Amino acid sequence: MNAPKPRPGFPARLPLGPAAPTPARVRPLAPPGPPASSGVGLDSHAVRQAMVRKLSAQGIGHPQVLAAMGTVERHRFVDSALVNQAYEDTSLPIGLGQTISKPNVVARMLELLCHGRSLPLGRVLEVGTGCGYQAAVMSLLAKEVYSIERLRGLHDKARENLRPLRLPNLHLLLGDGMLGFAAGAPYAGIVAAAGGEAIPGAWTDQLAVGGRLVAPAALQPGRQHLVVIDKTLNGLQQTVLEPVHFVPLKSGVV
Repeated sequence: MNAPKPRPGFPARLPLGPAAPTPARVRPLAPPGPPASSGVGLDSHAVRQAMVRKLSAQGIGHPQVLAAMGTVERHRFVDSALVNQAYEDTSLPIGLGQTISKPNVVARMLELLCHGRSLPLGRVLEVGTGCGYQAAVMSLLAKEVYSIERLRGLHDKARENLRPLRLPNLHLLLGDGMLGFAAGAPYAGIVAAAGGEAIPGAWTDQLAVGGRLVAPAALQPGRQHLVVIDKTLNGLQQTVLEPVHFVPLKSGVV
């Protein structure tokens, strides 16, 4: 999931499409407890801070987003054979044809979500849990996070990755992300880690007035762009930003 450096956005119309009918099932994480201890090597604070300095040099400026990125240990979310690359600015495979987004992309999307808004955000929804890394970062920026994944293997892997962190405000769901999760709506924010030709109508329906959605969308065949949608009293306001490359948005649970 690679993206070039951010550039100023420009207004654009975004097609809104229907969502597919598959329910989601909530599976809460373990009860609250002390955070996992830190040690040496990849567990060290210094390694994460070096990554944060790179993000800052790349243009990420939101202090709380940078702090959250520097808190969550990314190496805990990648396969053991790839831990030496965990803090490089690169996407990495996590199985089932999916990837963990590179740190710059995660930070960029969360900075867009948080920009100009009071933190912590209220309830937020993540579409595409993957290995659970972005959900963990989001849990430090919002009061409550629902994260939905359609691939059972990744859903289970995320649960294993996140269980030691014992994040009481993070809830994992197995279900069709194109439907969102109506039981948790309305959401102050929605972030998607997969892109389709249109933004599902269920997402904008479940967005609160004053809420913001950040997602990739293929506005032109074969060309995804990062899109920000703000829901106002006067309707939806869409802004198209830089080109990105995310896995395709799909429906159904497998």
